[in-house]
Amino acid sequence: MGKNFGLFLLATLFFAMAATSATAVEGLSPYLKVGVINSPADDAAQKSSDALKAGGFVVIGQYHPEGKPHFVIVAYTRKDLQDLTAKITDRGLLAAVLKVGIKEDGGKSTVSMVNPEYLFRAYLMKNFEPSRDALLKISADAKQSLRGVGAAEFAPFGGTMSPKELQHYHYMLGMEYFDDPVVLKKFRSFEEGMQTITKNLSGGKGNASLVYSLIDEGSKTAVFGVGLGDQKTGEPFFLPVIGEDHLAAMPYEIILSGDTATMLHGRYRIALHWPSLTMTTFTKIISTPGDIEKSMRSLTE
Repeated sequence: MGKNFGLFLLATLFFAMAATSATAVEGLSPYLKVGVINSPADDAAQKSSDALKAGGFVVIGQYHPEGKPHFVIVAYTRKDLQDLTAKITDRGLLAAVLKVGIKEDGGKSTVSMVNPEYLFRAYLMKNFEPSRDALLKISADAKQSLRGVGAAEFAPFGGTMSPKELQHYHYMLGMEYFDDPVVLKKFRSFEEGMQTITKNLSGGKGNASLVYSLIDEGSKTAVFGVGLGDQKTGEPFFLPVIGEDHLAAMPYEIILSGDTATMLHGRYRIALHWPSLTMTTFTKIISTPGDIEKSMRSLTE
């Protein structure tokens, strides 16, 4: 506990300094504000889903983070994106799921989206460049699809990271990278893992819920989007602290690769999606990486 606490404090101090300096150089932000529309959240979600479908994307899940009706997440993908990412054995399929976040206030809904290029560079790392043109085309298509939703601002927000930083991102020396996942459980087979995780999510174990599943039978890889509903340790606890404008970061994921279930370490994934957080804010959720790991591990048992 003491060692982890110290490492987290060092990491957050470093990250706060890095985030400040990063704004001085050209970089990428984790989110894009699509615009504001005069519609309640569910209507805005439907308009976003319809726009994505018209653009050739497939909506694979939708839910209300924190259980709040005025928050909605729409998760979407496309076959060419799945085909590209499934070839990357180190959890590449994680990059196949993109998300739109809707936050309603006073009958008006702000629509935002995860910046596809930001996610692609972070999750695919060195594998981004060989597929650069195809991935940037998918990113452009996602934005084009949502152009009719809101004012089509596509204003970046949420912090700034350079492409170089994203492709080998971590807090600082000794902190976790994308390729330092938490191993949750090793099953006897991919099929056993699928059955166990699906059963636990269907039963609402640990106040968790299944938002989506993306399965690639060829590579025996599956990504489960998991809503973390526990009032004391889940989204209702940590999202209001670290920033609900970034709600498109959710849901968190379990990755089943062959017979092994993993998750991205909280000290990597949370900071990647909230890069402008201060050290003071990070320390308020010091237990969250461990809490998420505990919840995810229970879903594999």
